[in-house]
Amino acid sequence: QVQLVESGGGLVQAGGSLRLSCAASGRTFSMHYMGWFRQAPGKEREFVAAISWSGGFTYYADSVKGRFTISRDSAKNTVYLSMNSLKPEDTAVYYCAADSSRAYGPYEYWGQGTQVTVSS
Repeated sequence: QVQLVESGGGLVQAGGSLRLSCAASGRTFSMHYMGWFRQAPGKEREFVAAISWSGGFTYYADSVKGRFTISRDSAKNTVYLSMNSLKPEDTAVYYCAADSSRAYGPYEYWGQGTQVTVSS
């Protein structure tokens, strides 16, 4: 079992920045990929970014490439999502996910989600 706790969401103006954190605990030694997904009101959950736990390889959705950066601190079992140049369309609940053999999923474990709201 892996437990995930997200933090760092909030309200920001367009063009601003936020950094989300996801702390993992439990059976973290078996994780291959960790990722971030988001779900906007009335829309399906979508892939945002992922990172390989061992090699640090990163993957991004086209909509966030160049603006968002995923990183990890293996010693703290924590993954981060740094979000810059935020747009109103980035408004969503952001979910951390863990333990997939593929960057884009499917993932076995999910966090509770953290709200990100970008005002225009």
